This record gives sequence, structure tokens and C-alpha cells, in this order.
Amino acid sequence: MKRTLEQRLKDGPVICGEGYLFDLERRGYLKAGSFVPEVALEAPEALKQTYRDFMKAGSDVVLAFTYNANREKMRLIGKEELLEPLNRAAVRIAKEVAQEHPTEEALVAGNISNTNLFDPADPASKELVRGMFAEMIGWCKEEGVDFVNGETFYYYEEAKIALEEIQKQGLEAVITLGLLDEYELRDGYSVEEACRLLEEQGALVVGMNCFRGPATMQPYVGKIRDACEGYVGALPVPYRTTEENPTFFSLPDGGCSCHPPLETPYPTALDPLMCNRYELAQWAEQAYKSGVNYFGLCCGAYPSMLREVAETVGREAVNSKFSPDTKNNYNSIHNHV
Repeated sequence: MKRTLEQRLKDGPVICGEGYLFDLERRGYLKAGSFVPEVALEAPEALKQTYRDFMKAGSDVVLAFTYNANREKMRLIGKEELLEPLNRAAVRIAKEVAQEHPTEEALVAGNISNTNLFDPADPASKELVRGMFAEMIGWCKEEGVDFVNGETFYYYEEAKIALEEIQKQGLEAVITLGLLDEYELRDGYSVEEACRLLEEQGALVVGMNCFRGPATMQPYVGKIRDACEGYVGALPVPYRTTEENPTFFSLPDGGCSCHPPLETPYPTALDPLMCNRYELAQWAEQAYKSGVNYFGLCCGAYPSMLREVAETVGREAVNSKFSPDTKNNYNSIHNHV
């Protein structure tokens, strides 16, 4: 039998490929703006290949692409009737790809995430969110996922509700928080305090994902590591965020010669602001030394970037045979003539 997530974490670093949202938009299978993963129904082969590419780049986990596939989001685009078929299809395709791994079947993770409904001052909103999470996790359980990834929460209490609903289904939980431009979550908790509480309540892995690049996420990841005793996850976006502009939402592009439709490069003009793979390797080494256990990259990542992270923390990917070997590059040969 394949090892569980907890067993793999005990054996060393675990890699989780994310970033499907931007990757599939780049490939032409997803609409920027609404960012709803209809690809699971409209172009299942494209989703399958995306899963496959990230798994071969080193991911131990095939994460079902159901980010934003909740009842409220589907209602907003007038396609609520597709909610359950989309969620189930995303998991089923993930299971097919996980079985293709040549050495050990990959883990399959269900996925729930932040909503646009949660309001800490409105009890009714909390029950709506709980209901949305419960049905999605229920479908994950029925489809046979190995664990559920709850991610990108910027309210501690919303993350807590997610964890409670995952636990009701008897599944292991990875819970990661998204820190916006503020220095704390929207309901006043520091990320390290929120993670400590979530760990105490039974989350197997706690940490951060999305919004922030390596430079502006890692200092908080270090605080989480100091505050928590168990497994810590870090999955930054691969962009050069700064103290002045700590998230990719606010990054400017001073070198752009045209006038993009929005005031900022997010979400469709971020390309010149990406980290290269060596910057990501540098971050992965730092994160590994700080005690991170669960590694990945979020929106914007390419499979080659994830492979660099995996190799940096001592893992060999299926496609490590394609890692760069620049000694045979034309310029290298030419320069030595």
C-alpha cells in the first residue's frame, strides 16, 4: 500500500504541486478574472496533462483542481448545476494520474479554499461557508482522496471551520493561510498564532500559501516554525515581492511599455516579475534549513520551477533527467573555442 501523508512526512520533505490556476490560464483553458476551474469538465485531457506535468516534476501529491469550485462561486457565474460534477471529475482525474507514478502512487488531495462569503461578524455567513465546505469534503471522501488541503484562508476562523469539516469526514488536513498586505490575518490573529491553534486542533500540516513570494513569505514561515511543534508547509507564489509590495496583487511593473487594462500587473501581466528557478532554489534551501516539511509553489509556477524546489530539498523527480546540463549549451561550447 502507498504511504500516507503522515508517513511520508516522517520520512522527509513532501512536495505538493500547485499553481494550476495560472498555468491553465496560460495554456488557454481557464478564464482570468472569474478563475473557475471548469476545465475539469470542458477539457479533462488538459487538466490531466497539467496534473501529470507537476507530478513528474516532483510532486508527491496530485491536488484536485477545485479551487474556487464552491457553491457561491458557481452561482455567481450561473453554473451552480455543474458544482458536483466538476468537483467529482477533478478528483477522479487526479486519481488516474496519481496511479501513473512509476515508483510510488502519488497521494490525492481534495481541495477547499477561502470564500468571498465569510464575515466574522455575521453568524449566517459562517454557516453558509460551513455548508459549502461540508458538501465539497463529502464528495472528496466519497471519491477516495487521501487527505484534504484547505488553503489561502485570510481569516483564522474560516480556516478553523474548514478543519472541523475535514475532521468530520475522518480525513487528514493540511491547512495553509494566505497573508495579504497586512501583518496579520483579517480577524486579528498573527499567522503563527493561527497556525499554532490549528495544529492544536488537529491539522497535520499548517503553514502558508499564495499571495506572497518567497522573500515576503519566508519570515512568517520562520515564525510559524518557532510556534509549532508539528509539520509546517510553505507554498509561495514565484514572484519578486518586496516589503513595499508584499503580495503579487500590488506589485508594479516600471518597465512595461504598454498600458495593461488594470492598474497593476495582477493577474495577467505578471510575467516580467517572476522569480527564476535559481531564486526559488535559494528560497527552498532556506526554508528547508528553517524546518519546513511540506514544500510547493502556488499561482504562477511552472513544473520546472517545482522540480528545482524538489531537487534542492533532496528529492529526485521523475523528470529530473531533464534538469539543465549547460555544458552542452551552444554558448558554453562557443565561449571555449
